[in-house]
Amino acid sequence: MHIAVLMTNTDESPFAQEHPKDGEKFINLISTVRPDWQLSVFAVKDGIFPQDITAFDGVIITGSPASVHDYMPWVAPLLDQIRVAFQSETPIFGACFGHQAIAVALGGAVTRNPDGWAFGLLDVQVTKAVPWLDASQSLLQYGAHIEQVTQLPKGAEPIFATNGCPVAGYVIGDRVYSTQNHPEMTPDFIAALVAEYADKLPADVAKRAQASLTRVADTDLFAQSIVRFFERAGA
Repeated sequence: MHIAVLMTNTDESPFAQEHPKDGEKFINLISTVRPDWQLSVFAVKDGIFPQDITAFDGVIITGSPASVHDYMPWVAPLLDQIRVAFQSETPIFGACFGHQAIAVALGGAVTRNPDGWAFGLLDVQVTKAVPWLDASQSLLQYGAHIEQVTQLPKGAEPIFATNGCPVAGYVIGDRVYSTQNHPEMTPDFIAALVAEYADKLPADVAKRAQASLTRVADTDLFAQSIVRFFERAGA
């Protein structure tokens, strides 16, 4: 499998320079379960896109502090690339910003979370079973978002929900799979991120996020679901 990773994270702060970029995070995540797969990273946030998105076996779209509503020059071309990939039946996985961008590109909508920030380790309810996810009715994921999908594209079905976020993931057949959260984050990274944002968030949000880190995310379980999604789509 050869997967294109469209890296949308615009954070170039000193904090970001101390940690792996999101492209590297996804390479590390996928390599834990499919070490023979090739992942090519494209910094779309810098205007660098694949020459032919349909030449890949699948596409991963990362998270970002940017909003799909930002007037950044790379956002509209990214939405165009999503539509091209979808129309060509190239399977697409999106996380956080990626989850939102796919929804908007295909006719859905994204708005601000009515309850404000979701941050730290989140309890995710599995509201619809999918063939590639071996889970019970819940799993744990790291999250960091203040916007969410509030209208799904045509044909999409919600599969995850978190407190205050009824569309924390969705599918469109076996061609789109998404999560509002961050399967690529490690325990060390989320701990550093929570500490970095402690004085930038409402005090109750920061306190709740810190307290949540006594548990860890179901990273291996979700990594398996991503690769099984791509394998099923390519079968």
